[in-house]
Amino acid sequence: MTPPSAAGHAEILQQTQWHALSPAETQQILQTGPAGLQAAEAGNRLTRYGPNRLIPPKRRGPLLRLLLQFHNILLYIMIAAAVITAFLDHWLDTGVLLAAVIINAIIGFIQEGKAETALDSIRAMLSPHATVIREGIRHEVDAAELVPGDQVLLVSGDRVPADIRLASVKELQVDEAALTGESLPVKKQVEATLPDAPLGDRFNMAYSGTLVVSGQASGFVVTTGSTTELGKINRLLEDTQRLSTPLLRQIDRFAVRLAVFILIASVITFLLGVLWRNYAPAEMFMMTVALIASVIPEELPAIMTVILALGVQRMARHKAIIRRLPAVEALGSVTIICSDKTGTLTRNEMMVQCAITADDRFAVSGAGYTPAGEFSSNGQVIDPARYPALSLAIRAAVLCNDARLRKEHGQWHVEGDPTEGALLVLGEKTGFSSHLANTAWPRRDVIPFESQHSFMATYHLDSENEPWIFIKGAPERILAMCTTQLQQTDEQPLDIEYWQRQANSTAAQGLRLLALACKRSAPQGNNLKISDMQTGFTLLALVGIIDPPRKEAVQAVAECHRAGIQVKMITGDHAETARTIGAQLGIGKDRSVLTGVEIAAMDDEALRGIVMEVDIFARTSPEHKLRLVQALQASHQVVAMTGDGVNDAPALKRADVGVAMGLKGTEAAREAADMVLADDNFATIAHAVREGRAIYDNLKKFILFILPTNGGEALVVIAAMLFELTLPLTPVQILWINMATTSALGLALAFEPAEHNIMSRSPRPPGEALLTGFFIWRVLMVSVLMMVITLGLFLWELENGTPIDTARTISVNAIVLAEMFYLINSRHIFAPLTLIRGMADNRSILLAIAACMLLQIAYTHLPAMQHIFGSTDLSLLEWSKVLAAGLIVFYTIELEKYIIRHTRIAPASTGHNISPE
Repeated sequence: MTPPSAAGHAEILQQTQWHALSPAETQQILQTGPAGLQAAEAGNRLTRYGPNRLIPPKRRGPLLRLLLQFHNILLYIMIAAAVITAFLDHWLDTGVLLAAVIINAIIGFIQEGKAETALDSIRAMLSPHATVIREGIRHEVDAAELVPGDQVLLVSGDRVPADIRLASVKELQVDEAALTGESLPVKKQVEATLPDAPLGDRFNMAYSGTLVVSGQASGFVVTTGSTTELGKINRLLEDTQRLSTPLLRQIDRFAVRLAVFILIASVITFLLGVLWRNYAPAEMFMMTVALIASVIPEELPAIMTVILALGVQRMARHKAIIRRLPAVEALGSVTIICSDKTGTLTRNEMMVQCAITADDRFAVSGAGYTPAGEFSSNGQVIDPARYPALSLAIRAAVLCNDARLRKEHGQWHVEGDPTEGALLVLGEKTGFSSHLANTAWPRRDVIPFESQHSFMATYHLDSENEPWIFIKGAPERILAMCTTQLQQTDEQPLDIEYWQRQANSTAAQGLRLLALACKRSAPQGNNLKISDMQTGFTLLALVGIIDPPRKEAVQAVAECHRAGIQVKMITGDHAETARTIGAQLGIGKDRSVLTGVEIAAMDDEALRGIVMEVDIFARTSPEHKLRLVQALQASHQVVAMTGDGVNDAPALKRADVGVAMGLKGTEAAREAADMVLADDNFATIAHAVREGRAIYDNLKKFILFILPTNGGEALVVIAAMLFELTLPLTPVQILWINMATTSALGLALAFEPAEHNIMSRSPRPPGEALLTGFFIWRVLMVSVLMMVITLGLFLWELENGTPIDTARTISVNAIVLAEMFYLINSRHIFAPLTLIRGMADNRSILLAIAACMLLQIAYTHLPAMQHIFGSTDLSLLEWSKVLAAGLIVFYTIELEKYIIRHTRIAPASTGHNISPE
């Protein structure tokens, strides 16, 4: 029988449920023991399993990556336009087009290079060194040399170097937030857990990349490198394909259809000219090439980049850093936001939310570690000093405490256990600080918290030198140590049923419970012993602790709901905690929760059937998060995923828009994301959605402006050719209109502010075409209108004996002024506009029109321009005819808007409110 390969050995170890085995069984399978491995055996296993590092993926070389940036239909059209303009000797036009192509490719090349560093960020989380026992001797080795079976020692501050089955622990707590989303450090044990226990409930395992917060332990390496849980995330991230954004998909479809349309129209025009009008094939070919050059919207990629770049700048002012330019617009098309809980919707700062005494239940307000808030009972604000049990419980919470609260750069931070930090903040809210406590009530002795007795005790003397013993810990343990309870006036016998009832109801709300008690006596010999703790205590209070929602996140979730966007919470935390936070945020109206175990039991089809009905997902792993995003996308949703942990990175990469936290987020999450929130504020996403919708609106307004203007020019030439008329425009004049005026006017729409109702509209349908049937109608109508006015005015002038150069000058100015007035129309697709209002409340529109007007005056009257373009001076009467042509376009479009608003025929898919704004 052929022995398994290195990969086969690793796969066998990976599939073993180590958390369900005892330490003895683990050692037996790994063929190791308390003395660790022999050096020779460690070397053999290193050969068999490979080094303990994440293998970097094969990457495309820089040249191939650069060349692939040109694989884009829009860039193909721009290159074709550049070739055509070069064929016509329009070298300036050629240079501009090629420059735009190269710039777009370079931007894509740089952004792709940044994205690939996400995997490097995960690999950087591996510990560089590890302490092992080999041949009974303690060694410090390079973490890459660890092998399955190695006995590893862990102490506070260590980064876990591999996946380890713990064999002995002493008060070990591990921060797994980046891996599981658990907001609190996890207390570890050695006892076996259930085989189907989710990742966050495997309390006997220490996982690679997590951080030891306190305590110490020893255990045996079970998996290394790519087979660890961190390695699984690395493989998920490597295998996950980043999707194109909705805009890019729409632009691709639009570009293909436009290219096909231009090609067909050009062939038809060429055949009609040759076969019907008997033009020479060579002459007709040159004219057809000129028409193609005039119709192609070569400005679109450049204007799209400008619009997106302006959006990036505006978002940066709202603390949103965009890493991929198209993500700016993609936010505007989002239909579902999947958010991690810890640190994103919540503050990742524990806070006491309620306190329960024998007489009353008190609510505590505030925000995380900031020591500001009020106490209330039955909705009425109270003074804790007037409630003896509450006041003494707060004192116990501050005195029986080893954490430190400090302010740094305007932010409050906790050094030590987050739960103890929450108790210090509770004291600060009443003015009883840890400094005041330690001064007035000096500590004489302490029993640190240990899992086997589930409490912490401290011995103090008060200002009158009277002895006090304070304890805090698990409610069931503290209740067993108490005989009385403190009420408003005196001590009474302990009502165990009352406290159990309160504990159960509070825990059901997702709060973590601690009990506080005291004893007014001195321990024997003034030294605390476990034997002094068995009985005789007075129960003061229960406190409920939770990582609270961000206040601004509550408002942002509500705003997203108003905008027709569903918000779903995907967290590694417990179901009850997730349900409680969800209720406070307004997520999950029916309070249903789907757990990771339930997700794992479903196939992809079953998951797609339920994913739209549930808004809260708890105890999820990275694979679950990725499957949820994929299931939503399979349901034709545009998904934004927010998160801050390494476990979020694959889902962030797969989502249409990945949003990472900048302050508390891991580097892996930030590198995998499209956008980073510099202030970790979920509310910033609502600003980004608003900005994204405005960008999409402005892009559609630009397209709706540029296509009819290009189309009008083309129709003028086609009509003249087909009817054997003198051409109203020469090729060089068409180039002038395209480069000097049309692009400059269209650019002003990039600065158009968001419409007032933009966040009360539903998201646009994910499959919506860039140009709807209505938009095609508008393009055709305006193109024909401009053609009729320009050609009609040109023929009228010729009929009246006007020289052809003057008639052409009038035609060029008529088209440009029609474009100016149509630009004002384009500011709102349906809403009415007057000329004065249309120019007054957008400075960019006014500046663009003024600049183009000066260019047209120069084009018409400067001798140098007359020599280049064949233009002539115009009289005041002739200018008035040009102005009349522009006004006809303006008022015709406003009449069409009026008819649409009053007949309600505007299609819903346009995404615009047809009522006046």
